[in-house]
Amino acid sequence: MMIKTDNSKPIISSFSSSYSTGSILLVACCMGFSWLFIHRLSQRNKLGPKTWPLIGAALEQFMNYDNMHDWLVEYLSKCRTVVVPMPFTTYTYIADPSNVEHVLKTNFVNYPKGEVYQSYMEVLLGDGIFNADGESWRKQRKTASFEFASKNLRDFSTVVFREYSLKLFTILSEASFENRSVDMQELLMRMTLDSICKVGFGVEIGTLAPDLPENSFARAFDTANIIVTLRFIDPLWKIKKFLNVGSEALLSESIKIIDDFTYSVIRRRKSEIEEAKRDSNAIKMKHDILSRFIELGEDPESNTTEKSLRDIVLNFVIAGRDTTATTLSWAIYMIMSHQSVAEKLYQELKALEEERAIEENVELIECDIDDTVSFNKRVSQFAQLLTYDSLAKLYYLHAVVTETLRLYPAVPQDPKGILEDDVLPDGTKVKAGGMVTYVPYSMGRMEYNWGPDAADFKPERWLKDGFFQNASPFKFTAFQAGPRICLGKDSAYLQMKMALAILCRFYTFKLVAGHPIKYRMMTILSMAHGLKLTVSRCS
Repeated sequence: MMIKTDNSKPIISSFSSSYSTGSILLVACCMGFSWLFIHRLSQRNKLGPKTWPLIGAALEQFMNYDNMHDWLVEYLSKCRTVVVPMPFTTYTYIADPSNVEHVLKTNFVNYPKGEVYQSYMEVLLGDGIFNADGESWRKQRKTASFEFASKNLRDFSTVVFREYSLKLFTILSEASFENRSVDMQELLMRMTLDSICKVGFGVEIGTLAPDLPENSFARAFDTANIIVTLRFIDPLWKIKKFLNVGSEALLSESIKIIDDFTYSVIRRRKSEIEEAKRDSNAIKMKHDILSRFIELGEDPESNTTEKSLRDIVLNFVIAGRDTTATTLSWAIYMIMSHQSVAEKLYQELKALEEERAIEENVELIECDIDDTVSFNKRVSQFAQLLTYDSLAKLYYLHAVVTETLRLYPAVPQDPKGILEDDVLPDGTKVKAGGMVTYVPYSMGRMEYNWGPDAADFKPERWLKDGFFQNASPFKFTAFQAGPRICLGKDSAYLQMKMALAILCRFYTFKLVAGHPIKYRMMTILSMAHGLKLTVSRCS
């Protein structure tokens, strides 16, 4: 006889059903744990990051996000190519020069910026030269290449870089007199922003004024830079963008500020050009880069819009402001951390000053470090002796900047898309739709690239018989290589050498006690907490 409950359901049937469901869940759990165990077991001898089903190495990469460059150094020191599977794509990181040459030159057409990278950066860089591929990139590069080769632009840049280096010097002179600490990175960011806006767009924005006014454009630009970098490891960024919440909401606010500033610059410059055309007595020739692109845009076939000019402007800002300022910050930090380097640099600068004074038949002004007037006059005199040609003779200074870029490259990682399946020279297979990233930060620290002293700051490695010697651009990748090699390389060196020559000839620097030095995760290798230091005059 079958026993029934009050609701007439058979007890045995109910028990059987529960038992069956429980069994299925138990078997599923066992299968899942077995799959996970086998998956992890298969990675015992893997040199790269350990992965998990479905999410790949996303968890480990996220946990190491703030320290990602050094996280990659650890892996790339053991294996020259590191494959990092992610939920929706696969990143392949490379540090071997032969692989880098293959990606940047030999099979260049197969490794564009790519749709994935462009989708991350489009909101900030648009279709500008650093985010473009194909015909758009070739057209911009051709125009920019012509402009950077122009003697007019070079001479104009030299004057501008000298002017703003002296403005920075004046601020530091006050700080040294008052024994006050400064954030050197912030000051350098202001200097390079003012400089690129003058050279690139012909406008004076005055962030390096003595009272150091707040600049909403600079602040918004930094915020946007940080957030678009976060997109590379944030699988939810598109959802946040759609809902306009969190970091994406802040990004939207920042982009609005950036666009308002940029479009106002473009319209002002257009208006000035039109006014110059109407005024027969006006000086029609402008040497800034934006003016050149506006003039070229008058050709009906150019298809130049305000949006395309906006993209050009912002691409030059990130190239001419952030990269130069961060490199200068790391260079000053390296110089003051290595007393022998500081002394050699000082002696080279002093020798050049004396040599140039003789060449120009100039009597050097007596320099009293306790007398601000005479001190500033001597500095101004020295700055006038610094020309494009005289700066080219400062081989040790050039080596100091280059060695800084080797260890602290302005762009620490540079990802490329993959159009078609390919095999790298070391045998690594890469799949279409993934990304290959060469890693300048890691490359500079690899013993297989630079020898056992790779981690040491040693400017002398760049000199032979006192003269500077270049390395292969596929080994020293701070300025890229191949068809996309940086057009602004000479301009960047010019500004960095101008600023360092003036500062290191007349100042010594000391880090504020306890101030932490750590990079911040963004497309550019800036210092997370700035560079707080004190300044002392020297004669």
